Amino acid sequence: MLVWMLRNVMADRGIWSGAALARLMKQKANYSLSAASISALLNGQPRQMKAETLDALCTTLSCTPSELWVYTPPSKTREA
Repeated sequence: MLVWMLRNVMADRGIWSGAALARLMKQKANYSLSAASISALLNGQPRQMKAETLDALCTTLSCTPSELWVYTPPSKTREA
C-alpha cells in the first residue's frame, strides 16, 4: 500500500499551508497548480499524478518521490 506523505514532508520543511506551497512551487519550479488541485493533494491520496507535478513537488520540497509516497507491504494473514 502506498501512503501519501505530502503534509509530513511539507511540515518537515516548515511549509504549513497550501498557499505557501503554491507560492514556492511557482518560485522554485516555475510550476502553477490551481487552489483546488493543491487542496486535493493536501486532503487525500492522489489516484494519479502528472510526472510534471511530481517533478515540481520534488523540486520545490527538495525531496524524492519515495519521500512523498511510502510503500508499506500488505500484511499477509496466515491460514491455520
